[in-house]
Amino acid sequence: MEQLHSEALELQKQIADALVRIGFEKLQTRKTEIDRQAEDPNLWQDNERAQTVLREQAGLEKRLLPWRTLKQAVVDVTELSATGDISLEQDLTTQLKTAQAQFAELKEELKFNGPYDDHDAILSIHAGAGGTDAQDWASMLLRMYVRYAEKQGWDVHTVEESLGEEAGLKSVTLEISGPFAYGKLKGEHGVHRLVRLSPFNAESRETSFAKVEVTPKIDAPEELEIDDKELKIDVYRSGGHGGQSVNTTDSAVRVTHMPTGIVVAIQNERSQLQNKETALHILRGKLAQLQAEQHAEKVSDLKGPNEQAAWGNQIRSYVLHPYKQVKDLRTEHVSSDPEKVLDGDLEPFISEYLEHSITEA
Repeated sequence: MEQLHSEALELQKQIADALVRIGFEKLQTRKTEIDRQAEDPNLWQDNERAQTVLREQAGLEKRLLPWRTLKQAVVDVTELSATGDISLEQDLTTQLKTAQAQFAELKEELKFNGPYDDHDAILSIHAGAGGTDAQDWASMLLRMYVRYAEKQGWDVHTVEESLGEEAGLKSVTLEISGPFAYGKLKGEHGVHRLVRLSPFNAESRETSFAKVEVTPKIDAPEELEIDDKELKIDVYRSGGHGGQSVNTTDSAVRVTHMPTGIVVAIQNERSQLQNKETALHILRGKLAQLQAEQHAEKVSDLKGPNEQAAWGNQIRSYVLHPYKQVKDLRTEHVSSDPEKVLDGDLEPFISEYLEHSITEA
């Protein structure tokens, strides 16, 4: 029992350290605040705000509950093992092993130590040069990320989509909501290269490129403040889905951050105010990403993004012909089953990237 008690005390200490690292007390304070907002009888006067509050409440509860449960379970083992009651030893040993296994899983959360890692993600895919093949490649990547999100139990919402002339996509923007969505997906940011026999060009071997952009979804303006004087906001007439002339409204919004030249344009069926809010969410994420890349202390210190350098930032190659292989060029992680990867089996690549980032840091 003495050994058991000693192991329980050690695990209790490790959990306490982990809770400090993930900012557990701060998260609990936020949960209390959100619970108070959720109980406000006037909340549903603004349906969109109500849904945002309830989503955050559910996300916080999902994140906090496993840690609370684990902490209490280890406290129980520690206290009972201190009694020295031998009749409890077998049950307590089983409980401790279960707790150790649960802690090993929850420790993965410690990899997410970036300022926005616990945020939802905005993921955009842009077809590169290469015509229909590149646009088809963009649609393959879209399917891959949607499948991955489904495996994680995350929600996916299409914000914008521009279809290719013959097939595939010119571009698409997704809002992906789930625990640590940005922390997990941020390593996908960069250029993805595909080598295969073209289904569009008489079975010739083609190399296609697509750029994936991943930014945190920043809802709260105070998280990343932008000077209104630096914004140019234009309202224009939008068409229906697919560029149709039906259902046209003046609701489309284009927001330009003048110091960096970053432009975010949103057009869909929603109101002008909602389109503006969505555009500002995406702009904040793009500025946060740029701030991290340029190691800038303030948004006002940012320079425009180097688009040419971004397009040259190839991170992963997917080869379907003449052999089969997916290789991450940063971590050297390789899979010989590209079909499985393209079906959403990204966890090994994401896990390797997170480990690599910790090592590099």
